[in-house]
Amino acid sequence: MTTTLPISETFDTIQGEGSLLGIPSFFIRTAGCNLRCTWCDTPYASWDASGDQRSVASLVEEVQRSGRKHVVLTGGEPLMFPGLVELNDALREAGCHVTVETAGTILLPLTCDLLSCSPKLSNSTPTNDQRDPSGQWAKRHESRRWRPEILSKLIQKSIRTQWKFVVSSPQDLAEIDQMLAEVPPERPEDVFLMPEGVTVPEPERIRWIVELCQERGWCFGHRLHIALFGNTRGT
Repeated sequence: MTTTLPISETFDTIQGEGSLLGIPSFFIRTAGCNLRCTWCDTPYASWDASGDQRSVASLVEEVQRSGRKHVVLTGGEPLMFPGLVELNDALREAGCHVTVETAGTILLPLTCDLLSCSPKLSNSTPTNDQRDPSGQWAKRHESRRWRPEILSKLIQKSIRTQWKFVVSSPQDLAEIDQMLAEVPPERPEDVFLMPEGVTVPEPERIRWIVELCQERGWCFGHRLHIALFGNTRGT
């Protein structure tokens, strides 16, 4: 049987976030998410997920045609789809370095080159979001967004891990500290703090994040793709 996945988009760009910032990379974005972040910058893969079923073979062929050796599997939440394991393995067998971007709330038997985990803080819960008038998604999101037992198992199978936290205020720090105490990072510099938003932030608004990174030995999470292309789909 041919393995397929729902794919929202594929595109050739540069990595705009994290430890591989600036590296030419091929992105494969799955369609669908088990969470509903109120500030989600890819609602077409979560709140209003849409895409086409693509076979693993066709996706690997597309990557090979691009010539890229760095591939990012992202979403939505790519770990919703068991076929991701086959795609990850096929890409790695083809000589690609594979990053998997995930909130770390769903367990799959996956070994990737870089697990880019982005645990969702309480600032992500869609409280009073007009897209969720009944409040059902807010309840589901809040109950699902932090699963340390699952994240620990994903990290154990991955070759390397980085953490990316989207922060909106200094009050987020206590929650970050609690999460990192439950699932400690290997090194402080594996932790990235990214300011919430889809535009290049004003220096005054992010100074507290820079100072916190200096204090803790964490990394400031720049969004290079936003600076270069704006909040444009497919970049």
